[in-house]
Amino acid sequence: MGGKRDHGDGAIDQRGKDRWRLRYRVGDKRYTKTVKGSITDARTALRALLKSADDGQYIAPDKTTICEYLRTSIDSDTGLSPKTRERYRQLAEHQIIPHIGAIALQNLRPATLHEWHATLLKSGSKDGRPLSARTVGHAHRVLHRALERALRLEIIPRNVAATIRPPKVQAAEVAILTPAQMADVLAQLDGHPLHPVVALALGTGMRRGELCALAWGALDLDRASVRIDRSLEETADGLRFKSPKTTHGRRTVSLPASVVDILRVHRRQQNEQRLLLGLGGATASDLVFALPDGSPYPPDKMSRDWLRIVRSRKLPRVMFHALRHSHVSALIGSGQDVLTISRRIGHANPAVTLAVYAHQFGDHDRDAAVAIDAALTGLAPKK
Repeated sequence: MGGKRDHGDGAIDQRGKDRWRLRYRVGDKRYTKTVKGSITDARTALRALLKSADDGQYIAPDKTTICEYLRTSIDSDTGLSPKTRERYRQLAEHQIIPHIGAIALQNLRPATLHEWHATLLKSGSKDGRPLSARTVGHAHRVLHRALERALRLEIIPRNVAATIRPPKVQAAEVAILTPAQMADVLAQLDGHPLHPVVALALGTGMRRGELCALAWGALDLDRASVRIDRSLEETADGLRFKSPKTTHGRRTVSLPASVVDILRVHRRQQNEQRLLLGLGGATASDLVFALPDGSPYPPDKMSRDWLRIVRSRKLPRVMFHALRHSHVSALIGSGQDVLTISRRIGHANPAVTLAVYAHQFGDHDRDAAVAIDAALTGLAPKK
């Protein structure tokens, strides 16, 4: 074996053919690192280490695995809601840790992520079936968030997940109800407990959790408006009320006259039921849509009840969330502007609405050309 070579604050020892041990000091601590290649490669690596120390950018060696760090990071991430944390844990345990969890955080490379994506797309589910590109993207974002935190804490020198993009998700149109189907569904649900829920969902575009959290005090049927300022979230730990993610989620929405009529009937029927159960009339804090004993209607149960009635009454097969999309689609079809729609459904800004529903706004470029031609020529556009 070759001997020792000193290089200022560091030294290189040959440990075998094409293997070198780097010894160097950062502050008052000594470190070693083994590299492969020629002596030139070893010198280059040592210079890079010493330079990073001089620049204050040195990252101390750490053997923490992706599995260890990911679990700790998700549990301690204060920026996650309980529902999101639960989903992140599922993705970590099922799609990330079984495949790359044993790799040291500092040893993760772009090529490894590329192979990981391919594996998930081919057989990434718990039962070995392929995963959709959308799910792979969700798993990638969980890892990216954890690595970004590790980068800020100077555990890793870069976020490898930022260098590799997740698989592209092909745009797919969500199944929705047409205006004619919306009217037909409400007619078929008349008299069913879900009738007022579906009517309000279709009439306002409210999210499932917002419907489940709605109290009578937030409804003004005389002025035909509803104040939306909270949502009901369901996790493995139970139910909890939470505030909107953005200020735009806190909003007041006008109610269609037909929906007001349905809600008046629902309030009368609910009060009759409460009196029979000895609960007394509903107060401002009582929920508009609740279980018979007045307790919150779990969002997941609402979705299951919806699918059950869809099957039993042979309604159009759409998910409960599609009622919100149906509301937006009807507004777009009636010519409402994107700003009005965005505010009504609680999006952070119109750009989000456009990103989700751009394909429904249609192509009005020809109309734009006619309009600008009228401005240029001083002639009114032809009708």
